[in-house]
Amino acid sequence: KGDENVNSQPFMRWRDRFLFVAEAIYKAQAETGEIKGHYLNVTAATSEEMIKRTVCAKELGLPIVMHDYITGGFTSNTSLSLYCRDHGLLLHIHRAMHAVIDRQRNHGIHFRVLAKALRLSGGDHLHSGTVVGKLEG
Repeated sequence: KGDENVNSQPFMRWRDRFLFVAEAIYKAQAETGEIKGHYLNVTAATSEEMIKRTVCAKELGLPIVMHDYITGGFTSNTSLSLYCRDHGLLLHIHRAMHAVIDRQRNHGIHFRVLAKALRLSGGDHLHSGTVVGKLEG
């Protein structure tokens, strides 16, 4: 998958990264005869930019995109999921920064509630992490 922290930084622009990944996937498939895949991170500052990146992924023949729901927001998640559904793409939802909402027991929202909300907003699958949390246990 594309790293949740990688968006379109000056040293690694999203379009260049998508082209590189597509080339690597097609090369690996040709060499192994196996289906390969990658979750391209389409998270961006606006829903329009996320759709633009998703269109690029589809044009490259890559069937799965990834969205960081806290960074992009629930409404962008729904817009992106509707676009993906209408165009035959899978939408992977990443939980980057979820601990801001669900880490503390005294306030916040339990991750199971967030997971249900994300499924209702249209994600095909969800990165849920481990039982004990990142870098713990």
